[in-house]
Amino acid sequence: MYDYAIIGGGIVGVSTAWQLQQRLPDSRIIIIEKEAGVGRHQTGHNSGVIHAGVYYQPGSMKARFCKVGVEATIKFSEENNIPYEQCGKLLVATNAAEHARMEALLERCHENAIACTRLSADELKEREPHITGTGAILVAATGIADYPAICRKMAEKFEALGGILLLSSAVTSVRETAGQITLRAGGQEIAARHVIACTGVMADRMAKMMGIDAGFRVVPFRGEYYRLPSEKSNIVQHLIYPIPNPELPFLGVHLTRMIDGSVTVGPNAVLAFAREGYPKGSFNLRDIAEMVGYGGFWKLMRANLKTGAVEMKNSLMKAGYLELCRK
Repeated sequence: MYDYAIIGGGIVGVSTAWQLQQRLPDSRIIIIEKEAGVGRHQTGHNSGVIHAGVYYQPGSMKARFCKVGVEATIKFSEENNIPYEQCGKLLVATNAAEHARMEALLERCHENAIACTRLSADELKEREPHITGTGAILVAATGIADYPAICRKMAEKFEALGGILLLSSAVTSVRETAGQITLRAGGQEIAARHVIACTGVMADRMAKMMGIDAGFRVVPFRGEYYRLPSEKSNIVQHLIYPIPNPELPFLGVHLTRMIDGSVTVGPNAVLAFAREGYPKGSFNLRDIAEMVGYGGFWKLMRANLKTGAVEMKNSLMKAGYLELCRK
């Protein structure tokens, strides 16, 4: 019997298992991952940004953990020769309304003890000749990292400490009895005293499998990016973000310097027809049926109909995406 079974081999599951194995060296710990390797889903499908915590409520756990996370990510990358870069982020205002929101963000940076600098339009232009705005906030702590590489290295360290990594083994059932939990995965039964589920976009389904009403449903959205031609890779020297609209749950289209030296433009936020449907056109009938059968989905659609239509249009028409970037 294992002391801990971690379901999910993304960066959350792997780092959880690695930390437990360090703190409880005599414990038997297993990671159960459905794919043939770790970090194959959200860990490997994001823009790789090391966020400084600009947007979070002062004093919240998110604000506190984000700041600690920046330091931990950089330290781990340095110690393990994993590439990273603290290139800094510019939050750019382009009109009077955004300029007012920029001042509020500046205050939030101060409240969260994040080092930041207010830039005038001229100072912005001096730093980034290809970017135009009424002003900007420079957040120097923001950077980029190779999260899939970090996840793989953590898994390697976990195994070196005696942890077990079980790949290509999807959990299909969970049964709890006195003193243990039995998981069915990869054609075998695995017994553990404690189970920690780190299952990302499958969190609600895993909760249901465990007999728990999670109180939420996952409605998948896909963020789409364009990669600039290699000759444009030096068009920006920082990460370039708009001042976010507080009424929307995403940060807007931005320019991101990637760890491989390329620059991406994005993301948008379009409704996805598969929870793990990363390419355009992906669909999964079960995912669609669960989504449209959930009342909260329709409430979300009604509240964001105009925004959703614009996002879908820009997904289908590159010109609309370009216009957002030029803004």
